[in-house]
Amino acid sequence: MSQPRPFNFSAGPATLPEAVLQRAAEEMLNWQGSGMGVMEMSHRGREFISIYEQAVGDLRELLQVPTNFRILFMQGGGLGENAIVPMNLSRGGVVDAVVTGSWSKKSAQEARRYAEVRIAASNADDQHRSLPAPASWALSKSASYVHVCSNETIDGIEFHELPDLKALGSDASLVIDFSSHVLSRPVDWARVGLAFGGAQKNIGPAGLTIVVVREDLLGHALPICPSAFDYKTVAEADSMFNTPPTYSIYIAGLVFQWLKAFSYAGKSGLAAIEQRNIDKATLLYSTLDASGLYENRVAANCRSRMNVPFYLRDERLNDAFLTGAKARGLLQLKGHKSVGGMRASIYNALPLEGVQALCTYLKDFEAQNG
Repeated sequence: MSQPRPFNFSAGPATLPEAVLQRAAEEMLNWQGSGMGVMEMSHRGREFISIYEQAVGDLRELLQVPTNFRILFMQGGGLGENAIVPMNLSRGGVVDAVVTGSWSKKSAQEARRYAEVRIAASNADDQHRSLPAPASWALSKSASYVHVCSNETIDGIEFHELPDLKALGSDASLVIDFSSHVLSRPVDWARVGLAFGGAQKNIGPAGLTIVVVREDLLGHALPICPSAFDYKTVAEADSMFNTPPTYSIYIAGLVFQWLKAFSYAGKSGLAAIEQRNIDKATLLYSTLDASGLYENRVAANCRSRMNVPFYLRDERLNDAFLTGAKARGLLQLKGHKSVGGMRASIYNALPLEGVQALCTYLKDFEAQNG
C-alpha cells in the first residue's frame, strides 16, 4: 500500500490536484489514442487545438468571462507582464500604481521603463500589513490604467473586493495581477479592464501566463513592443502567433475540468472551491490567532485566503519548527527570504485535510515549546 502524499504548502510552483497528476501520467505516452504525448504534438494539429479550445472554453465558463474579453495564453510569467502590460496599455503616458506589497512594488518599478508611473497609494509605512482604502487613493486624471496586485503572495494581503474606479471618478482601466488567487473566487469583470497571472500558483505548471483583456484595450501597443507580446497580435492568432507552452496549457485544462467537477458543502465548481478556501483560511487564521507562539501580522479585513504568512514569536525555534513539519509531511512552509518567518500557501488544490494537519502540528509544537 502506497504512502499518502505529503501536503505541499509551496507558494509556487505549487501543489496540483492529485487526480490531475494521475490523469497526466496515464496520458503521458499516448493522449486519447493519438499515439503521441501532448508534449510531442504540433500546436497547430487538430489534437492540440482541441485541447486548447476546451481549456479556453472551460476557463471562460469558470470565471464567467464576458464575451467582450479575450483570453490569451502567453509566456513570460507575471514578471513578464509587468513590462508587457505598459507596452500595450500605457500609450507612453501616465499610469497609476497602488503599491500594497512586494509584487506591486516590482510592477511599478518595471512599468517605469515604458511609462510615467505615479504611486496612487501605498501601504509601505505600515510594512504592508493593511490596504489603503480606495477612497484615499490619489488617482491621476490622465492615467490610462491603474495597476493593483489583487493578492500579494509574499505579504499575504488580498483585495476581497476590487475597487470601483468609476465610483472614484476615474476613467482609467483597472489592471489586476491575480496570479496567486485566480480561480479561487469570482472576478467582478465590470470593474476590470485586464487581468493577468502566472499559472504556476493556482492553475498548473510554470510556463503558462493567463491574460484576460477587454477587447477595446487591444491595438494600442507601443512601437517597441515585440510582436509576440502585442495583445492584438496574440488575440488575432488565437494565442498561436508563436508556439505556446503546450504542455502547461494541457495541464491547466485538466485543472479546469477538475474545478468544474468539484463539489463541496452542497456547492459545485467555483462556488464550491471558494467555500472550501474560506473554510481552510478560517481554520488556519483562527488557530494562529488563538496561539501565544505564532502571529499573523496582516489586518483581519485583508488577510489572504491563499497565502498565510506567520511568525514564531521566538525565532530561535524556526529551524526546529520546519524540521518537525517536514517529518509530518508538511512541506515548503519557510517564508519568503525577503520577509522571513513562515508561510502556508493553501491554494485550491490543497485539501482541507492539509490545513487540518498543519493546525494539529501548530498546536502540538506549541505545547512542546510554548
